[in-house]
Amino acid sequence: MLKPDGVIEIFLQPGEHFFGDRYTRIRTVLGSCVSLVFWHPGELVGGMCHFMLPTRGCRSGKPPDGRYADEAMELMLSDIRQTGLAPQAFRLRIFGGGNMFPELTRRNDRHIGKKNVEAAIALMQNHCLQCVSKHVEGYGHRNLLFDIWSGHVHVRHSSIIPETPNR
Repeated sequence: MLKPDGVIEIFLQPGEHFFGDRYTRIRTVLGSCVSLVFWHPGELVGGMCHFMLPTRGCRSGKPPDGRYADEAMELMLSDIRQTGLAPQAFRLRIFGGGNMFPELTRRNDRHIGKKNVEAAIALMQNHCLQCVSKHVEGYGHRNLLFDIWSGHVHVRHSSIIPETPNR
């Protein structure tokens, strides 16, 4: 599908989210962070969040903070509900969660990227949402570009090859 006239481009920083219509393209760069991408094929609306950590624990009455998976999901679901559409009608994709420091995590496969992916999957299950695709974990970072008019997500993965120790 061709890019429509009048498209706005949004670049998400960590902790940000955006929900838009068919005249929107959303970009971000992910390392160990994770993005959830929501798209409604019938209405051509969707959004993306970019979170850094699974949870902050106790919020103490503070407003939701998109840096945390559980709160980023809360923000996205709020945006979806404002459209009057059911969250379950959206196609959901997960991206990111890369291991950015393979040498530091060689003895422990529970690096923050993996924890972020696990949090995203658990949140999807808790909200009865289904993932239609994912590009997660591995080594390195990803560049994402989400075209809401088509629902297409372009992913460029730049892998980091972990060094092997000298023998």
